[in-house]
Amino acid sequence: MADKKEIGKVTHYFGKINVAAIELTDSLKVGDTISFEGAHTNLQQVVDSMQIDNKSVTDAKAGDGIGLKVKEHVRVGDTVFLV
Repeated sequence: MADKKEIGKVTHYFGKINVAAIELTDSLKVGDTISFEGAHTNLQQVVDSMQIDNKSVTDAKAGDGIGLKVKEHVRVGDTVFLV
């Protein structure tokens, strides 16, 4: 498997709209491939779009809280990796 770098944690999951709130510890941009990993989670997907304060952005930096549409259920506390 390719090298991966931890870039954040899931802080909230909105099940009705399949959106994860993520607190970033590193930068992330649209087009990056990320992996959600936790005790019951193992999901890899490409970042199609993300939002900060309900506004679409193409990139985010450490310290930002982003909203990200996810393909599957993720859980609070899951670690987010850049792959």
